Amino acid sequence: MHKNALSVLAAGVTLALAPGIANSAKAGKSAHASKVVSSKQLERGRYMVLTGHCNNCHTYGYSSKQGNVPEKDWLLGSSPLGFRGPWGTTYASNLRLTVRNFTAEQWVKYAKSVKPRPPMPWWPLRDTTEQDLAAMYQYIRHLGPAGEPARDYVPPDKEPKPPYETRRLVQ
Repeated sequence: MHKNALSVLAAGVTLALAPGIANSAKAGKSAHASKVVSSKQLERGRYMVLTGHCNNCHTYGYSSKQGNVPEKDWLLGSSPLGFRGPWGTTYASNLRLTVRNFTAEQWVKYAKSVKPRPPMPWWPLRDTTEQDLAAMYQYIRHLGPAGEPARDYVPPDKEPKPPYETRRLVQ
């Protein structure tokens, strides 16, 4: 009887998974290969996030804690901390939610062309290789979705909710 229950369970699982398996097979090997991420690429992406100083703004408390923030809390955005200057008040985006809106190719194109409000230094992204941007994308996706979207931009004539840091543009 125990053997029959296991057979029924195995048959049920097979039937439940069959449409997905069939659709994956139809998609071809190239689609499957694009979803496989090597540990080398993840390591490169992590390295690029660290040396690109993404955590300084996109991880709340990273700078004040001198980088002593658990990796599980990385890249969730600056909320509640805002960055206020002549442009208004901006909040660093939650990159772990942002990458979910893009394929790797779209992310690279976005990163190469985006010009967000200060204090985000967009020009280093423009100069980063496509391979390194793709590795960053894979690493950020690997961290998984978490947290909340960033707060909305506050124009210069409006008072933002604390906390915020006052920044000035370097001329």
